[in-house]
Amino acid sequence: MTQTRKVLSTVVSLSLMTGVLAACGGDKKEGANANQSPSPGTSATPKETPYPASITYWTTLNANVAATMKNYGEIAAYKEMEKITGTKVEFQHPPVGQEKDQFNLMIASGKLPDVIEYSWGGAPKGADSLIKEKRILRLNELIEQNAPNLTKLLKEKPEFRKLITTDEGNIYVMPFLLGDELLSVVNGPAVRKDWLDKLGLKPPKTIAEWETVLTAFRDRDPNGNGKKDEIPFLFSMADVDFNSLLVGAWGITSDFYQEGGKVKYGPVEPQFKDFLATMAKWYKEGLIDKDYSTTDAKLKDAKVSNDQLGMITAYAGSGIGRYIPLVRPNNPNFKLEGITYPVAKEGDKAIGQYTFPFTGVGAAVTTSAKNPEQIIKWLDYKYGQEGHMLFNFGIEGTTYKMENGYPKYTDLILNPPDKLPIAQAMAKYFQASYSGPFLQDKRYIEQFYTLPEQRDAQKAWMQADHAKLLPPITLTADESSKTASIMNDVKTYRDEMINKFIMGAEPIENFDKFVKTINGMGLSEAVKARQAALDRYNNRK
Repeated sequence: MTQTRKVLSTVVSLSLMTGVLAACGGDKKEGANANQSPSPGTSATPKETPYPASITYWTTLNANVAATMKNYGEIAAYKEMEKITGTKVEFQHPPVGQEKDQFNLMIASGKLPDVIEYSWGGAPKGADSLIKEKRILRLNELIEQNAPNLTKLLKEKPEFRKLITTDEGNIYVMPFLLGDELLSVVNGPAVRKDWLDKLGLKPPKTIAEWETVLTAFRDRDPNGNGKKDEIPFLFSMADVDFNSLLVGAWGITSDFYQEGGKVKYGPVEPQFKDFLATMAKWYKEGLIDKDYSTTDAKLKDAKVSNDQLGMITAYAGSGIGRYIPLVRPNNPNFKLEGITYPVAKEGDKAIGQYTFPFTGVGAAVTTSAKNPEQIIKWLDYKYGQEGHMLFNFGIEGTTYKMENGYPKYTDLILNPPDKLPIAQAMAKYFQASYSGPFLQDKRYIEQFYTLPEQRDAQKAWMQADHAKLLPPITLTADESSKTASIMNDVKTYRDEMINKFIMGAEPIENFDKFVKTINGMGLSEAVKARQAALDRYNNRK
């Protein structure tokens, strides 16, 4: 998984992002009955629902796939799906790094493939506008008439239907869905457990306990080299924005959030001053990395590997899962442990990282498609039991075996003979480690996290509160045009001033002036737009 959410990525990266069903029976029919709710529907056979002979399919090329292949058609799951459905797919991948530009050009030109799989939240025009402009199709009726598996899932999980439906009542994609909260929480704070043990300390839970631990890391030589070279804590504003680390201890975020159905902007709330004052104090006292604002991923890796960092934010996969095998051969005592998000005082609830089950990733059928009914039937195969297993686990007997009703990955995935990273080994056979139009299964991530430290970290991070996070609301074209420049200016100013407050270049006493300046930029208009969007979302059916 990667460290950017804006998942989900990757989503992936998110990323890793993913979702699911519990145990499943030994054969495919038994498995459908044994799965915990929500269970995918039972796949229809090609004879009952004829599939298209061919499809043109545009989608970005996932990095883990690109590491060993040039085209999604090389993925084993798609090869198997072609055998089953008889459908040949011509995959079209934009050049890496040009995905957004190529998507925009394609939409503007009107020269469209049959299917476009994309993160539609990043589209310049919303799905409703694209439907009105006859670029993509409204899928509500097509799904009801031709997608029994997805229809069954949406009936079982009405919250999924609400998420994938626009404010105007349109369903526009066959969605990528996270079926379990286990797939939604993948990032959080982590501490050097061996340092805590050496100093006789317990994992901190409150902001005050964090300060005690960080002070001990600074002063008591936990790496044992006789030098005062420890860096107690490294954070970044990207972390704060992504997972609300530390600022979430005060029950707010660094961006828009909701409280009792009312939209608020965290940086102008009084609690944000408390957060800044604490960070400024820690920075002045050497508890925060002095170079936090300029430390990139490579430098962070170096500081972890050099036995310098005491606390960081990390992904369970690409953070904890990477650092432990990377560092432990040279430092057998190295222990990196995920801990709960800190709270301001005991009994409070902290806000933490959470990815909603639907983030806008999915496969839309375009108006260029001559056989949309058949395409929907073909896409629906992935939401049935056989397709679900195929795209989450691959080929039975090759990439997984059923053990007591549980699809267990083989060594071809978990210990690949070609020494590929697990995510790349998975990507050769199925799509569970990134995304696509299917329901992601939690049993994927239970095995992707091969270390107990990864699984324990996720359990700790899941204790955070997610109720105040805004769902994936949608601004209208008018709301977006009126507020985009406002929020660009606000964010630029916010980032600049946060660093000044933390580093002491701006006294915390000027916080009221900071708030007044942001409000003067037109913040109320942006809040009003998001309130309207949230109200529309809450009224969806």
